[in-house]
Amino acid sequence: MQSGMDGINVKEAWQNLMGNGVNSYTRNVVLKGNTLYVELTSSVLREELSHGKSKIITMINEELRRDVVKDVVLR
Repeated sequence: MQSGMDGINVKEAWQNLMGNGVNSYTRNVVLKGNTLYVELTSSVLREELSHGKSKIITMINEELRRDVVKDVVLR
């Protein structure tokens, strides 16, 4: 039950934190275990975000007030 709620909460956190610019290129956000999979339609944006993976993890975990995400996979 908790993992399902975490998935929904992570998706909402992504939308809130990334803003309209990134969200317009985001096709899908899925949490599997402790890994966040983000499907993007822009290879340029994917490259940009890959440089800030640790910051993304920190921001999402702070938004959720607990350590849910350990890794981010951008595809």
